[in-house]
Amino acid sequence: MRIGDWDIHAVVTGMFRLDGGAMFGVVPRNLWSKVAPPDAENRISMAMRTLVARSGEKTIVVDTGAGTGYGEKLEKIYSFEETMSPAAGLRPLGVTPEEVTDVILTHLHFDHAAGAAVPKPGGGWTLAFPNAVHHVQRIQWEHALDPNPRDRASYFRDRIEILAREGALTLHDGDWTLSPGLDILVCDGHTPGQHIPLFSGDKDALLFCADLIPTAAHFPTPYVMAYDLDPVRSMDEKARILEQAVREGWSFAFEHDPGTPGCRVCLEDRRFVAGERLTL
Repeated sequence: MRIGDWDIHAVVTGMFRLDGGAMFGVVPRNLWSKVAPPDAENRISMAMRTLVARSGEKTIVVDTGAGTGYGEKLEKIYSFEETMSPAAGLRPLGVTPEEVTDVILTHLHFDHAAGAAVPKPGGGWTLAFPNAVHHVQRIQWEHALDPNPRDRASYFRDRIEILAREGALTLHDGDWTLSPGLDILVCDGHTPGQHIPLFSGDKDALLFCADLIPTAAHFPTPYVMAYDLDPVRSMDEKARILEQAVREGWSFAFEHDPGTPGCRVCLEDRRFVAGERLTL
């Protein structure tokens, strides 16, 4: 997909499963199960989709997925399928790990950021993208290093501390711009300091929704995750983003939707709905 000067591709680095009720919060099961059928353990299938964007001298990866190197316990909990290192996902695009200049981590939950580190043969971790600057909101970094009991299990500290140890980390405060046509918005309902990248050109724009709107089924304002630390704030942030998307003609890319990489955003009968499906 081409947006302005950016050549953008979506790469699925694996699939996993999470509890469907947790993914839809207070929404009753008889409603969300129609759009996301659960398995026998009430889990729904979710993708780990990253974006690879190139423009001029910039090669950017947005999120890295969970990566590899998991033991039997976590494999069973999350039912990982076809997981790969983000570098492996880049090979079909002709991109090597050394060519990546920037990694934008929307936040540091394992399914978004653990793939930034890959296992070393003798134990421990090394950077998946050794020459890249890794961008994180300062408040998210601080929260990840000292999370509360509610979301502590979502952070794999040994895989993110390497970013600072290797001097590969840049922290930001509030909205910022990485390059012309790439603005980073910040939302705080899901977790403090979640990056929401917006690619834009003269006529088009593409928003990578991360966990603000994880799937196309999450368009309705009350459909927010039980994982969100501040669900009411998530609802307000989502409504604001959806209104702006319709007003300015943005398209959305979904990180976790297993069947819909992206779509146009439409307003029908005063409800936000997924429009034309996009191939990324």
